[in-house]
Amino acid sequence: MAKIKLDPNPTFSAPVSIPVHGGEPVAVSFTFRHRTRSAWEAWLKDELPGMEDADVIRALACGWELDDEFTRENIERLLENYGGANMAVFNAYERELSGARVKN
Repeated sequence: MAKIKLDPNPTFSAPVSIPVHGGEPVAVSFTFRHRTRSAWEAWLKDELPGMEDADVIRALACGWELDDEFTRENIERLLENYGGANMAVFNAYERELSGARVKN
């Protein structure tokens, strides 16, 4: 019998397919912060509007599996060099949250 914890871990890892210009997307593992459904909906409504892309990623994630440290400056470098990275990270996070709800 499968078991779940009613209070999930505060973080989880998931792959994010970062679009690469002229090449295939590259999967980068991000460590995301867990949010409950109500916290996610409140964040979307109250905090997301007007946030800069780097701050959105910092709000969703707390790490990544890259050689470069997970800092605001390096997030900005990622976003500057890989134009679709912001939506890739956001969509992966949202997919993981909704997928977790569907599976549980």
